[in-house]
Amino acid sequence: MARTTAGGNAAFHNFHNDYAHIEDPNERRRLALAEIDKAPFGWYHVRAVVVAGIGFFTDAYDIFAIGLVTSMLGVVYWQSAKTKPGVIPTDSDTAIKVATSGGTVLGQVGFGMLADIVGRKRMYGLELILIIFATLAQSLSSASPAISVVGLIIFWRVLMGIGIGGDYPLSSIITSEFATTKWRGAMMGAVFAMQGIGQLAAGLVALIVTTGFKESLLTAKDAKSCDGVCQLAVDKMWRVIIGFGAVPGCIALYYRLTIPETPRYTFDVARDVEKAGEDTKAYIQGKAEGRPDEVRRVTVLADSEGRLETPKASWRDFIAHYSQWKFGKVLLGTAGSWFFLDVAFYGLGLNNVIILGAIGYAKGPNMYEVFRRNAVGNLILVCAGAVPGYWVTVFTVDILGRKPIQFMGFTMLTILFIIIGFAYDKLLKHNGALLALYVLAQFFFNFGPNATTFIVPGECFPTRYRSTSHGISAASGKIGAIIAQVVFGPLRQRGAPPGSSDSPWLNHVMEIFALFMLCGLFTTFLIPETKRKTLEELAGEVPGTANYDPGSRSAAYKTNSEPDSGSGEKV
Repeated sequence: MARTTAGGNAAFHNFHNDYAHIEDPNERRRLALAEIDKAPFGWYHVRAVVVAGIGFFTDAYDIFAIGLVTSMLGVVYWQSAKTKPGVIPTDSDTAIKVATSGGTVLGQVGFGMLADIVGRKRMYGLELILIIFATLAQSLSSASPAISVVGLIIFWRVLMGIGIGGDYPLSSIITSEFATTKWRGAMMGAVFAMQGIGQLAAGLVALIVTTGFKESLLTAKDAKSCDGVCQLAVDKMWRVIIGFGAVPGCIALYYRLTIPETPRYTFDVARDVEKAGEDTKAYIQGKAEGRPDEVRRVTVLADSEGRLETPKASWRDFIAHYSQWKFGKVLLGTAGSWFFLDVAFYGLGLNNVIILGAIGYAKGPNMYEVFRRNAVGNLILVCAGAVPGYWVTVFTVDILGRKPIQFMGFTMLTILFIIIGFAYDKLLKHNGALLALYVLAQFFFNFGPNATTFIVPGECFPTRYRSTSHGISAASGKIGAIIAQVVFGPLRQRGAPPGSSDSPWLNHVMEIFALFMLCGLFTTFLIPETKRKTLEELAGEVPGTANYDPGSRSAAYKTNSEPDSGSGEKV
């Protein structure tokens, strides 16, 4: 007879005792995961969203802040440049921004694989430590005779990017594996929506810091004349803006390091049935981890090793799983959709200077007004399109479904980019129209594929490869972002006079982005609808469903009339 444990009340039900008498590990797995899937939305779900969301807040802050800071770096380190004094060279600006994306690709794949190999809990928090360390190091960087400030910042931003990349698969899958089936999409969407709040915070911090150094900034009318107290103020400003990005990470770090391992990982990869049951109870009660009876744990672990029918993770099994078209096409669909999305998503940022000029926030009579208007203008763009789009997705994704939202988003973006591209010259004469189209594009990015490409990969893959698959999908997106910055950034200036900041080819770039959005529409056909389906059903482990794969079959889902090949008993 299995051993029961003390404790449990109306608020914190003792799930362990419900299943302690069940000897079949597959049945215990099925019942424990069903409890997680059907649990009513509670404060422990909110805690999981907040802990994961603060990481995405930090990620977005760090990525968005650099766009506000590079102009300040120009004032500080290029004041004596022969051409365009006080302005950072385009190549240096691009290199600093691309460095983050390059590091992110490494982090997404690396942390994604490690989370499937050593566990979610062991990796969660390490990526945040890396982000915090690299962020503080950036804010303390300075040029020397041996190395330029660009080289230093690129180095630290690559490391920071690795941490940011690790946050993508880890936060996504931890949220999905702890979430209730009914509201899983909203929980994952809320985590991702913290990106919008992070962008908003970056703009607010830049505005506050600019206001704080107002008197010093008023002494210079433009970047090339910003020396003395003005230059000193700007040097302090960029360091404060970058360094503040470490603050929310420090707040969330303790909670990430103490989060319990997800029961799905403990069941399916670690194959520790007793520990998984205790971790389920610990999560519901808000404890760091379950503490099972060690004697019984060893006994059950040895007994269940040959009886659990979830396949063990291996390279051979990975290749065999994704060699099946019904599973391989899903990975192709999630990776392809994210790639096509990010090319245009990051490419649309090429328009920011033009849009800010359209609403009167691109220039100013002095350096105070230049930095203030830049911060305020970016706040307007974030609040007008990005933030509303994120939260509309949160409130509708479990009602409308992921696939319809992604279809709708790619369709609308294709139309919008066609209009912007082919009517660009006319739109330049009507600033209001160009601004409206830009805001609509931002809205449908976030109430569309930008959110769903994050949510779906965290749901539709088997537990043993969920993190790796999400990391591959996310890395495909960041490769698209790098292409947008490295290829389409210079391409928009094709035909411009040397040294000019004009973008005579920008209309054609927007037309190309329309084609990418159309391609994203087609890759959406490859992904499944994940709304209100359990993770096991989506992984092909539930008989009688469209995805069912006998090779991935779990004995937990066998019917009473089918023999259990592992034990010879009926479940």
